[in-house]
Amino acid sequence: MMVLITYDVSFEDGNGQARLRRIAKLCQDYGTRVQYSVFECDVEPAQWVRLKAGLLALFDDNIDSLRFYILGKNWRAKVEHHGAKRALDLFADTIII
Repeated sequence: MMVLITYDVSFEDGNGQARLRRIAKLCQDYGTRVQYSVFECDVEPAQWVRLKAGLLALFDDNIDSLRFYILGKNWRAKVEHHGAKRALDLFADTIII
């Protein structure tokens, strides 16, 4: 299923930059960065449970924000892209070795 993850990490405290790096790294482990704080993640349900739990453990719910948009398996009909950065087709652009 496709999940769009967005986040906003506050730098109000001294740990903001470290939290931002850890959140981005975890998202990169599961998906593709499409904008600075936006990731498209095509995950199986068990992967989604681990990813979501990991993100919720990393962010500070008093000053940070996480949003999850669950687009499901038929996500292609729900996503429209315009502009310079070509959208990655996770299936057509993948080389299987």
